[in-house]
Amino acid sequence: MIVITTPTGRIGSRLLHILLNEASGRDEELRVIVRDPDKLPDTVRPHVDVVTGSHGDAEVIDRAFADADAVFWVPPVDRRAPSVDAAYSGFTRAAAKALTEHGVGHAVGVSALGRGTDVAGRAGLVTASLAMDDLIASTGVAYRALANPSFMDNLLWQTASIRDAGIFTDTVAADRKAPMAATRDIAAAAARLLRDRSWTGTGEVPVLGPEDLSANDMARIMSDVLGRPVRYARQSFDAFRATLAEQGVGEAFVEGYVDMMRSKDEGLDDGVPRTPGTASPTSFREWCEQVLKPAIQA
Repeated sequence: MIVITTPTGRIGSRLLHILLNEASGRDEELRVIVRDPDKLPDTVRPHVDVVTGSHGDAEVIDRAFADADAVFWVPPVDRRAPSVDAAYSGFTRAAAKALTEHGVGHAVGVSALGRGTDVAGRAGLVTASLAMDDLIASTGVAYRALANPSFMDNLLWQTASIRDAGIFTDTVAADRKAPMAATRDIAAAAARLLRDRSWTGTGEVPVLGPEDLSANDMARIMSDVLGRPVRYARQSFDAFRATLAEQGVGEAFVEGYVDMMRSKDEGLDDGVPRTPGTASPTSFREWCEQVLKPAIQA
């Protein structure tokens, strides 16, 4: 039995799709925790055991983890949380207890790069995510944290600006190269780990994408794929704060985002070398062709 949290999220829904498609003819039960089961696709609902509620709720987690062999863990993005620690470790505490009580053997979580770097302790959301990993690992469960850089898919939040103004923004230097990963590759990495379960102990599995790119590189590729000029506009941290506040993000998460982005510009994502084992297949050009361009056209 594999338990999947956030089954309607970008990574969780893709993971669920992979496991359902590859579980044909196999004896692998799937259980999902979801607040609103109606958000599950009609093609999915008959093939999974549904536990309704929040996976931060101890009673919900207790029901969901019963007879579970493995868990895919992602806390929801609670932008109004009183602190980033509350949003990550605080939310995960009931699950950490239940992993032990139910003897769950394996867990896979979505986390971040940065462990061991000089900036990991002041990286806002990333620092909180790494602390959550430590909490899960302390239970004794075999645990793998998917250590990710920035997501290509985050650009989908700027679809309107790219389409209407030919502009995308970030806070990093325009020529700073860094890894990027597609969420579908993160889901695929999670699926491999959850299907296998021969691994033991705790550790990280980096998902780095096939190449390092700068914002200028991304602008060039987007321009090529979309057939229209796209340029990068660097945003100051003060402007970034103001944008987040206008979107209703709480003060704790505003500072968590700012600290994370400042740390990325200081090398947070640079500590892991790209190897055949850490590279993931989807290039930024491929992602633009298959994901961004259809979103722009829609």
